[in-house]
Amino acid sequence: MNQPASPLWTTGLSDARKTGTWRSAMPDYRTAPSPCLGACPVDGRIAAWIHQLGEGDYRAAWLTLMDNNPFPAIAGRICHHPCESACNRNELDTAVSICNLERYVGDLALAEGWTIPQSANREESVAVVGGGPAGLSAAYQLRRLGYRVSLLESRDQLGGLMRYGIPAYRLDKSVLDGEIQRILDMDVEVHLNAEVKDCDALRLLRVDHNAVYMATGAARSKRLPNLDYDQPWVIDSADFLAATNAGLACDMGQRLVVIGGGSAAIDVARTAVRLGKQVSMLSLEPDHLLPAQRVEIDEAREEGIEFVTAAMMSSVAVAEGGLEVACIGVKFQPGAKRGEFNVDPIAGSEFTLQADTLIPAIGQDADIERWAELLQSEGPIVSTDDRWQTSAPGVFAGGDLSSMERFVTQAVGMGKQAAQEIDRAINGGQTDVDQTAVGEVSIDAINTYYYPPAERSQESTVSVAQRLKNFDQVQLGFDPQQAAAEAARCFSCGTCIFCDSCYYHCPDMAITKLDLGYEVKTDYCKGCGLCVAECPTGSITMRDEP
Repeated sequence: MNQPASPLWTTGLSDARKTGTWRSAMPDYRTAPSPCLGACPVDGRIAAWIHQLGEGDYRAAWLTLMDNNPFPAIAGRICHHPCESACNRNELDTAVSICNLERYVGDLALAEGWTIPQSANREESVAVVGGGPAGLSAAYQLRRLGYRVSLLESRDQLGGLMRYGIPAYRLDKSVLDGEIQRILDMDVEVHLNAEVKDCDALRLLRVDHNAVYMATGAARSKRLPNLDYDQPWVIDSADFLAATNAGLACDMGQRLVVIGGGSAAIDVARTAVRLGKQVSMLSLEPDHLLPAQRVEIDEAREEGIEFVTAAMMSSVAVAEGGLEVACIGVKFQPGAKRGEFNVDPIAGSEFTLQADTLIPAIGQDADIERWAELLQSEGPIVSTDDRWQTSAPGVFAGGDLSSMERFVTQAVGMGKQAAQEIDRAINGGQTDVDQTAVGEVSIDAINTYYYPPAERSQESTVSVAQRLKNFDQVQLGFDPQQAAAEAARCFSCGTCIFCDSCYYHCPDMAITKLDLGYEVKTDYCKGCGLCVAECPTGSITMRDEP
C-alpha cells in the first residue's frame, strides 16, 4: 500500500532522510542481571518471575522459579533473603518483599498440585549421598537432565536440616513433605536408613554409578572447651531440635540458658519457650552483629526471650537449686571470613546467670574424618575445585560438607551447580564462559517516574499469646491482593516488560514493535537516547558505534 504524500513537504515523504547516519551510539535491547539475581543463592531470575506473577500468570512464575529452586514454598519461609538487601527499590523507599512473593507462588503450586514435566531418561546414573537441601536439589536437577538418580539417606526420612533442625512454627512439615514429594514423583530412587559408612562404601558407589555427589551436611555439634558435655544438665542443640520436631519430650527443668546467637540458637530458644520454659540467650556477638535474621530476633524478644549479648560463659557451678553460670562481657571483633572472630574479655564485667539446663548452639561441623582416606579436606570442610569436584575422580561434594555458608538456600544453589558440573563431566564438556556478560542494573538506569512510592506489603503474623500455645506457623504469608500489590512494586530491573515506552517516545519513529520485543530501524535512529531515558526497567542501553 502506497503512503500518501505529505501536503506540507514538497519533497514528499520523510523516509528519504536516513537520519541514522547522524548517530555515534546505538540503543541496544538486552536482558541484564538485576542486583537481586546477583545476590540470590540459587541464581533465581527474580525480576522475570515477579513480572509473570504481576501479570497473573502464576504457573509461568512458578516454572521460572523451579528452574533454579525446587523449594519455593520452603525458601519463601526460611531464606535469609540477601536479594532484598540488594534490591534497587531500597533507593526509592523499601525493598520488594521477594521472599513473601516466592512463598505465595510456592504455596499456590502446592495447593494446585502442579508438577514438573518429565525429561527423557538417559542410561547414565548418579548416586546422591544425603537427603538434605543440597542433595535433594542435586537429585532434582539431575532428573531434569534425564539421569537416573539413586538418593541415599542415613535417616528414615528425607529433608535433613529442613526436617530435623527447623521448627514447625517456621516451616510446617506438610509444606516440606509436599515439595519433597514432587521430587520423588520424578522417579528418584530413594534408599532410606542407608548410611554410607566409610570410604570403601563410597568407592563401591563410584564403581556402580557414573558420578557420586556427596551432601552429608554438618551434623557434629561444635563444643565449648570449658563445658563438660557428659553432665545431664547439658543438652546438644541438634539433638534437642530433632527430638522436639519429632514431638518427643526433653527433661530440662524450667530455666534454660541457650549459648549462641545464630538461627539454630534462636530456634532452640523459641522452641523451649513454647514448651513453657524461661529462656536466656548468651551470645558473644553484640546485638547488631547477631548472625540470626533480624525478624527472628524481633519475634524471639516478643516471645519473652532474654538476650544477653557481647558476653561469654566462664564456668558453670552446680549450686543448691540449679546451676550458676559465671559470665563475663567481651569485646567482639568479627574476622575476614564467616565463622572467624576474636573476643577480648572486659575486666570488671563479670556476672552470673541462673539455670537448670545449658543448651550450646554454636554451630556444627562436617564429619570429614570419615572420608579422609579418599577426600582431601581444607580446614573443617571437604576440598573441591570451582566445579565442586573433590580430590577423588567422579566424586563431587556440596552443601555444608564443602562450604561454610550455612544457609538452606545456599545449599540448594550448590546442589544445582553441582548437577550442572556433573552433567558436563559425564558428557566431557567444559564449563560455559559468557564473554558477553553485562553488569547488574543500577538504580541510575531505572526511570523511577513510573514507580510512585508504595508502602511495602506486610504479612500477617499470629499474636504472641496465641503462638506460644503451639507450634503453628507464626508468619502467615500474603493474600492475593497483597501479592499483586507487592509484585507491582518491582522495577523488573534489566528485564523488558513490553510496555511500549520506547516505541511511543522515539522522536524519529525508529522503533518497530515485534510480536515479543522491539527492533531499531538503523536507517533512522539518530542515537538520541530518549528510549534509554524513558525505559522503566533499564533494559535498554546505548552502545558506541564506530
